Amino acid sequence: MTDLSTDSLPDGKRDRQGDVGEPKNNAPAPAYLDDEELIQSIEMLFYAYRDFTSDPDEILKNYGFGRAHHRAVHFIGRNPGMTVAELLTILKVTKQSLSRVLSQLVAEEYVRQVQGSRDRRQRLLYLTDKGEILFEKLSGPQKARIAKAYRNAGAEAVAGYRKVLADLLNADEREGVLRSVERS
Repeated sequence: MTDLSTDSLPDGKRDRQGDVGEPKNNAPAPAYLDDEELIQSIEMLFYAYRDFTSDPDEILKNYGFGRAHHRAVHFIGRNPGMTVAELLTILKVTKQSLSRVLSQLVAEEYVRQVQGSRDRRQRLLYLTDKGEILFEKLSGPQKARIAKAYRNAGAEAVAGYRKVLADLLNADEREGVLRSVERS
């Protein structure tokens, strides 16, 4: 096992994407920062993501949609009137990939596009009533899964989990993402 406090970066410092802080008084890193524990945490994230997406994946199959459709529906539902450019920035996909997904969602009347009033080149995105129903069907099982985990973990663990998630975000985008998520 490798102790992260003795890695090759000067003075135990790490960049924001791997920030673990500075060691205190040359004390060894806590046990939860050893390589095996970190690898186990990565593995748990993979498994948790697999299971977190499994219910919506089953629902999406009935529509002939995939995870890209789910992400588009989610972010359009959470940000009515967002532009295609804003959605591209959030999803970090190519225009071509998003175009395929949006075209299908628009053609099947889950999403509607409205021309921008200030800039006619802009396309503002909204869920239709049909899209809102799909949004609720997809988010329902995920909300239930998260609610159960939060109840089992308790308030202090939930706050810690949210802090961990925030710290997993790229540092240069963290503030904007947190503002977006916490806007309600």
